[in-house]
Amino acid sequence: MSIPTTTPTLTHFDAQGQAHMVDVGAKPATHRIAVATGRIEMQPATLAIIEAGTAKKGDVLGIARIAGIQAAKKTSDLIPLCHPLALTRVAVEFEVAGMQYPGTVGIACTATVETIGQTGVEMEALTAVQIALLTIYDMCKAVDRGMSVHEVRVLEKHGGRSGRFAVAAEN
Repeated sequence: MSIPTTTPTLTHFDAQGQAHMVDVGAKPATHRIAVATGRIEMQPATLAIIEAGTAKKGDVLGIARIAGIQAAKKTSDLIPLCHPLALTRVAVEFEVAGMQYPGTVGIACTATVETIGQTGVEMEALTAVQIALLTIYDMCKAVDRGMSVHEVRVLEKHGGRSGRFAVAAEN
């Protein structure tokens, strides 16, 4: 993880404190990548339904993957000051994961988003993860209303003036 050497400023506010879209027009287009992750916890029986493919609404992870990809493409429609971007790649992956509370299991989601442009794709990766996990909730809420979404965050980003950022590996 990079440590800032100066006091960071909030770029979405002008000198008068008014919200604005950041002007990226003078920035060079570079290859930019962001990876975000998050997880949804559920009852073991809910996970069994997902893995067996017997959910009444259909292929839960397949539909959640498409929802995440679509969400990444629509991020600027959802987050007011995000730039509309021409994404070159969106990948949404799922993995069954152990959870911190006894009696629960879950699914981890990782989204990788890429572009060649003047601004980063962190928001697109975060949006993809959130919407993919919310889609899982929506598709399974009839059998488990106690599901919960946790730890949505950026794992790493590459490209642009600020360079590389990566969360330190967990032990």
